[in-house]
Amino acid sequence: MSKKSLETITSQAGNHLDDNKAVALPLYFSSNYRHDSLEEAKQFNYHEGYTYSRVATPNRRALEKTMAELENGTEGFALSSGMAAIQLALSVLKTGDQLISLDDLYGGDFRYFRYLESHYNIQFDQWNGEKIADLIAKITPKTKIVWLETPSNPTMKELDIKEIATKVHEKNPQILVIVDNTFYSPIYQQPLTLGADVVVHSATKYLSGHNDLLGGILVCKDQALAEQYFDYYITTGDTLDSFDSWLLLRSLKTLSIRMKQHTKNAKKIVKYLQGEKSVSKVLYPGKGGMVSFYLKDKQDVEKILNNVKVITFAESLGGIESLITIPYYQTHADVEEEQRKRLGITPTLLRLSVGLEDANDLIEDIKQALK
Repeated sequence: MSKKSLETITSQAGNHLDDNKAVALPLYFSSNYRHDSLEEAKQFNYHEGYTYSRVATPNRRALEKTMAELENGTEGFALSSGMAAIQLALSVLKTGDQLISLDDLYGGDFRYFRYLESHYNIQFDQWNGEKIADLIAKITPKTKIVWLETPSNPTMKELDIKEIATKVHEKNPQILVIVDNTFYSPIYQQPLTLGADVVVHSATKYLSGHNDLLGGILVCKDQALAEQYFDYYITTGDTLDSFDSWLLLRSLKTLSIRMKQHTKNAKKIVKYLQGEKSVSKVLYPGKGGMVSFYLKDKQDVEKILNNVKVITFAESLGGIESLITIPYYQTHADVEEEQRKRLGITPTLLRLSVGLEDANDLIEDIKQALK
């Protein structure tokens, strides 16, 4: 059979995987699993069987297989948060290695990068996302990872993953190109097919889509790298529990249709914001539900955040409910002041995660708040 479409993969996430032939994969709460004999225990395969829930559960394994298929990778890993996925991705770094990242990322990334720099002497450098030649010039014999996020959070920088990965690997095939694909999800972007080596997600966001769980996903292309990650993964135990794996697998079934509606709503709101006299600039990559915009007056920032009634003033993104945040004080508060200023992360920049409500209701909500 030819490769299945994304819509089919997501719609049937977890199907045909239960030994009792249940259409929907049941929820397994067991923390451990029985061995049939001593001989079976001696020959146990951690990649196929079940022994202890830290290592694998039926629900988590089904989720991991589905994500690997969606991202066109060899192995998937489901973790307890997006930051746990980032920690796993960076676990290959050793003292003295260099990490180069885009300069516009989720603020928690920079907090962790600085931690590695100060505690483990990991060399950290940043690239502004403009000329790829400038990125390549930063590469040294110690460079281990190039970390990208596109569209970037919160200024929506768009990168050519294919060209970047090609140039980086031409310079040094051993460098890992890692892409955070949280904003677009596999529905709109599959970094591994474009030349990246590893893709990560904060599964809390679009993959879950319901603002009711924490999770992280890592998918890699190379089997040897997957084995290295697997050893770290089961040793540290930062794995996703069965219930959240079950919830996340259930959420994936509607991912494709949710992403389409997020985009449809976002485009309507962008059109309104571009004509709103209180707004000076709108940042939108053209698809997905993430919109950033600048207000002309700081007082209007307070008006919106204090008075929205349909939209919720809260951190996070990617859920069916629309959320609005102010990155300067919230998601990017740990980014150094000079860098925030250089990137344009100012007290008048708001980030809107457009949900699945009626777009006209969302527009009217912003209008009434501004009044």
